[in-house]
Amino acid sequence: MIEEIRISSLGVIDESVLELGEGLTVITGETGAGKTMLVTALGLLLGGRSDTGAVRTGARAARVEGVVRADAALTALADEHGGEVEGGQLLLGRQVSAEGRSRAFLGGASVPASALARVGDALVAVHGQSDQHRLLRPEAQRDALDSYAGAPLQEVLARYGAGFTRLRAVEAELREVLGSARERAREADLLRLGLEEIEAVDPQIGEEEALATEESRLGFADTLRTAAEAAREALSSDRDSPDALGAIAAARRALESVREHDPEVASLADRVAEVSYLLADVAADVASYSTGVETDPARLAGVSERRAALTALTRKYGETVEEVLEWSRVSAKRLFSLDGSEDRIAALRADRDQVRTALATDAAELSRLRSEAGARLSLVVTDELHSLSMPHARFDVHLARVADESGLELDGDRWHFTSKGVDDVELLLAANTGSEPRPLSKGASGGELSRVMLAIEVALADTRPVPTFVFDEVDAGVGGKAAVEIGRRLAALARSAQVLVVTHLPQVAAFADRHVVVRKSSDGTVTTSGLDALDDAGRVQELSRMLAGMEESDTAMAHAEELLGMAQESRQEAGGRPRMAPGRTTRAR
Repeated sequence: MIEEIRISSLGVIDESVLELGEGLTVITGETGAGKTMLVTALGLLLGGRSDTGAVRTGARAARVEGVVRADAALTALADEHGGEVEGGQLLLGRQVSAEGRSRAFLGGASVPASALARVGDALVAVHGQSDQHRLLRPEAQRDALDSYAGAPLQEVLARYGAGFTRLRAVEAELREVLGSARERAREADLLRLGLEEIEAVDPQIGEEEALATEESRLGFADTLRTAAEAAREALSSDRDSPDALGAIAAARRALESVREHDPEVASLADRVAEVSYLLADVAADVASYSTGVETDPARLAGVSERRAALTALTRKYGETVEEVLEWSRVSAKRLFSLDGSEDRIAALRADRDQVRTALATDAAELSRLRSEAGARLSLVVTDELHSLSMPHARFDVHLARVADESGLELDGDRWHFTSKGVDDVELLLAANTGSEPRPLSKGASGGELSRVMLAIEVALADTRPVPTFVFDEVDAGVGGKAAVEIGRRLAALARSAQVLVVTHLPQVAAFADRHVVVRKSSDGTVTTSGLDALDDAGRVQELSRMLAGMEESDTAMAHAEELLGMAQESRQEAGGRPRMAPGRTTRAR
């Protein structure tokens, strides 16, 4: 429940505080005084779109704050965004600058406007004249019926919606698979050729470097052998020519002959001995290499051919053999999926049929629940319309289906279906005895639409746990006895919820628990509006103004007092709360 709204620099309102309570609060005032600014303020406070045009001329920013009574859900929402609830109260705030910047606050924490919208969804249902036109749309009529049907239908609708989404995904994939069959076949052929080419070569990791080394050795075999022979001859000659081993041996003998005379010479002799051993090993290795180098033109041709084959693969499928093998692995997996497309098509078709069957079952259940709820809603709304000075009215909820050869199969026929099922919901009204029920868009005047919407809202009150209802001149086009009955029904709705009504009808205002008037003043340059909560005498004056346009007319005053008395008696007979004393006068500047 909303306990207080503070408005600063919004439209014609400079600064005002509106204290609210339980029951029915009505807001009245002269045309252009700024009554709808309260609804605008509430919209901003609950996450609605900001409009720089609503900022008061000359002000830097408009600001709206509200205090709401927080239940467990709102407390959890505040905690989620870092806000605080103090004493069971949650502070909401919205600021819109003249430059267009908007800021939102929840429990003292800065939050996105969407957080305030979540509060609004749980806290307030706002209805204006535009909602009457919204009620003419088929989807809005279906939503109203579904809301009245309650949790059982919502559970089936959620399951149906999930199945509908699944069906669309399966059908999209099936279309993709079927539509690209030629491209998939072409891709499969290319992959198959590439895999066959790689399989024929059978490249091995590290093979490329080894082949390059071998090719170089075979290509320069004669040169390598000649160099090795020359090196072997220099190290250990087969002839009597001087060689390295002979020179080292002579050096070793010279040092060994005098090693006992000096330890340093002995150390040098040992080192020369080590060199002689190493040199002998190197000479043996060089000799072995020399004899092992062979000229093999056939092997050289084979190595060159193998390298060419590997180069052809790396030119097409990767920079290295490793990349070629990775391409082969990925392509084999892709080819498997392409070759299995027929199996995939069959699986998708089976999946589609299974989902459609489940959808048809849920759609039939939705139709049954809607039919039952429609019958109940028709009776309830018809009774409400009788109470709203439409004694001969008959309200009816009509369900229809559209044949579609590609639709869902129910009861042996196929029907067009959407994410909400197979039902088209249409609200019908027969306003007078003997007339046939007609769609609201064709058979209802503006005043009748106002009463139909109010009747539906009263009927839905028990199914939608919204603590606060706001009605912005939904009684437009209504007068006389019908206006009295609208006031009576709003008062009835206020027995179980907080109701805030912006109205121009004195018959509606007379039923209020709390009456607030918007007063407009001007200093010749700037127009300012403020809010006043009226006492009993003030209510009589305001109602007389609304009745006759004259606050001091004795006749109008008497009529206003009579209207207030009638409303009070009606409320007491209906078991409503006694008329509350007004709160303290709202501050206005």
